[in-house]
Amino acid sequence: MTPTVPAAPALLNVKADFPIFDHHPELVFLDSAASTQKPRAVIQAISDFYSRDYANIHRGAYRLSAHATDRFESVRADAARFFRAPSPDGVIFTRNATEAVNLVAHSWGLAHLTPGDVVLVSEMEHHANLVPWHLVTGLRGARVEYVRATPDGRLDMDDYAAKLRNPAVKFVALQHVSNVLGTVHPAAELVRLAHDRGLPILLDGAQAAPHLPLDLSTLNADYYVLSSHKMLGPSGVGALIARPDTLNALPPYMGGGDMIREVYPDRSTYAPAPNRFEAGTPAIAEVVGFGAALAYLTELGMDRVEAHEQTLLHAALDRLNQIDGLDLYGPPTARGGVISFNVCGAHAHDVAGFLDEANICVRAGHHCAQPLIRALSCASTARASFYIYNTLDDVDALAGGLAEVVSFFNS
Repeated sequence: MTPTVPAAPALLNVKADFPIFDHHPELVFLDSAASTQKPRAVIQAISDFYSRDYANIHRGAYRLSAHATDRFESVRADAARFFRAPSPDGVIFTRNATEAVNLVAHSWGLAHLTPGDVVLVSEMEHHANLVPWHLVTGLRGARVEYVRATPDGRLDMDDYAAKLRNPAVKFVALQHVSNVLGTVHPAAELVRLAHDRGLPILLDGAQAAPHLPLDLSTLNADYYVLSSHKMLGPSGVGALIARPDTLNALPPYMGGGDMIREVYPDRSTYAPAPNRFEAGTPAIAEVVGFGAALAYLTELGMDRVEAHEQTLLHAALDRLNQIDGLDLYGPPTARGGVISFNVCGAHAHDVAGFLDEANICVRAGHHCAQPLIRALSCASTARASFYIYNTLDDVDALAGGLAEVVSFFNS
């Protein structure tokens, strides 16, 4: 069934804010699910910080260091407001969402898992929310089990409810939005069902935080992880967001400077969150850049970001569903701006290569989600993903490019 394009809201007009399109005006960038382009405001914030304000933080007894510390910590407060987190003290800066998952897996898992215990994930997970649990359960004699996906690319909620009844399940780790199919899972329901069984739950928000308005205090997941580089900010920064009391109940993940209370030759005591989980010198300038990205998105409004993306998504689905010889994956509704597809008779990498000749950038491969790709009964897919700087012209370019690819491989 061909989706109907909804009444289009006013599209965002922000492409001029992104210098990469000044340098590559022909570029059709459709790989934002991997990493987004950066607005001038973010690039300038990082440059200005290094040029005018740089010093190490939390340690220097001089004004420049104090000012750098204030700038760094103000981003923590900004992130708490942006995501409506319970407290700034529950915002832990990590290198990325992957490190945030590893932090929870090792800090919680090594302290609580015992032989025979189960960590419940899904077969739709990005490897970042799967491999860390393999590592930790392997160390503890526990195991990972997964919730099945439905044929149309949703979490099987009946299977989820049934597996939660297994008394061996001790922790739940699930994605909020699929990086392969764009499926927006019912996060509040996932959290409620886990909590009804007394189970802590982590949500991987790497693909949700850039695209959806979030209220993490209301959502009430025990742990929520995300990455800066997928939401206009620099790479090298992510966040784990939780309640401070939840974090303070965990042992530190890494040891070193700035996370201690007192150190003796034979023992250490540890600072409370957030310092407890931020050992060593952090990515200071990158955190400042993340703050600029949050300010930019705040000015746009996440409701408008979501509406813009939905307009592009439905326009693209409408166009691509009209191309014979093109297989599309994912649910017809409740999805973000991600479309995975295959051209009959062509490998996904060849499709991406052909599109690249037309300056159209798409992803190709298993998208760090091999269990899901196997469940889709294919070896790989190509993937187009939209963000705020994309336009309906980009949709037209994608559709036109794919029509030519299909014609070439099926002639």
